[in-house]
Amino acid sequence: MPDTTAVPDATAVPDTTAAPDTTAAPDATALWRKLGDEGALRDLYEGPRTDPGLGLDPFALRDLLASLDAGHGLGTTLGVCVQAASALPILLGRRGRDGGTVARVAERAVAGRAVVAFAATDAGAAGSDLTALTTRVELDGDEVRLDGGKQWIVNATTADHALVLARHRPGDHFTSFTLLLVPAGRDGVGRAAAPTRFFAGSGLGELTFDGVRLDRSHVIGRPGQGLAEFARRMASERLASALWASALCRRVLSDLHERLTARTMRDRPLWEIGSVRQRFARALLEQRRLDALCESACRQGRPSPAQAMLLKAAGGETVRLVLDEAAQLHGADGFAVGGLQELRAEAAMFGIAGGTTETMLDGVADHAPELLERAS
Repeated sequence: MPDTTAVPDATAVPDTTAAPDTTAAPDATALWRKLGDEGALRDLYEGPRTDPGLGLDPFALRDLLASLDAGHGLGTTLGVCVQAASALPILLGRRGRDGGTVARVAERAVAGRAVVAFAATDAGAAGSDLTALTTRVELDGDEVRLDGGKQWIVNATTADHALVLARHRPGDHFTSFTLLLVPAGRDGVGRAAAPTRFFAGSGLGELTFDGVRLDRSHVIGRPGQGLAEFARRMASERLASALWASALCRRVLSDLHERLTARTMRDRPLWEIGSVRQRFARALLEQRRLDALCESACRQGRPSPAQAMLLKAAGGETVRLVLDEAAQLHGADGFAVGGLQELRAEAAMFGIAGGTTETMLDGVADHAPELLERAS
């Protein structure tokens, strides 16, 4: 059981350390445009350290996510992260082969002039079971027709286009699925905000497709390659999740350290209380472990599927452990509007979105011999 005997009552001093200032309405679309104007997006994908397997520069991604986390709310950063680590690597990886529509949208996105949602989570299936999705595409010569729905999609309400994973034939074989690039303004496309008060600025919502007709240029790759293409780029998404988790935990702990050294109990700094220091140190230990894992992954390049699952699980677990300790040390202040408890609730997504921690740990266990061999 956690030691709470020396944890102070934090009701007296407002909590100013939990999250960046988000008093202004967040606008991920404007932020995406700004990153394009500054060349940050082009540097991410076309810089000298770009890893071909990841489709981006992992060190540039690390620095970008740390900067975004320091200056923006979690929802706004999420809106950028999903595009940068998931949608764009797929589009950019296909632009030379698919050309036309794909190449044009990819170029506009890198310039910050187009927002692209990645629509995988299906309204008709459990989020983690992509092979059970019910969104379907009919391929008929040069025309395709899309029907179905996606939910809990980042950038759904703000996107100009959506990368949509759909099935083109029955069954759960990986060749039964196709990726489409769907203009958000096309007839038959509907969208609505998600029923949540969390993730402001992320454009989180649902997309519906009712007889949406497109020409064949909107198909990414060949029919049946959708799930394989998605899996090929999953490593960059999971690396991004771990990098962002590490940056968020570092920020929270840095702010918490300042708080504990500044506040006193009976004229004694809280930082001098042994139980407080030990709880903080345990959280710092977890953050440094994650940071070391991320550094190794960035230097290595594209991680194997097993290593990517390890990164994703480590990020989710570290965020949970660090924010649990930080929330306890913040006391009652953590429940203030904009306080650490709100961040803690939102940050639970690190253990859910993109594959739950439990799913990742199952995968890690499946690949135990490989991971142990690499560690030796």
